[in-house]
Amino acid sequence: MRILRPLTTVLMIIMLSLPVIGCTPTMGRPFPVKQVRQIEIDKTTQAEIRQMFGDPWRTGLEDGKRTWTYGEYSMNITRDLVIRFDDQNVVKSYSFSSSVPEDENL
Repeated sequence: MRILRPLTTVLMIIMLSLPVIGCTPTMGRPFPVKQVRQIEIDKTTQAEIRQMFGDPWRTGLEDGKRTWTYGEYSMNITRDLVIRFDDQNVVKSYSFSSSVPEDENL
């Protein structure tokens, strides 16, 4: 009986920690990274961006101009695409950052 109590306690600790160990916190959502090269400043429209990448993960304003963010953030992968639009909803600028070595040649 004395052996069962510590064994039961150890098994409970292992069972309770499995969901925590197996979960990797993530934010954002994957997006088609290879299409970043298709973005053309002063030409690509907001509608075309939505068609290429889907709905943005986050929207906002920078210097009074609309911004869309596509991002994938986890312990292993960080990818971030921020697109800035002018008043006519055309891409004014964008930035892409990634921690994935394969994305270096985009």
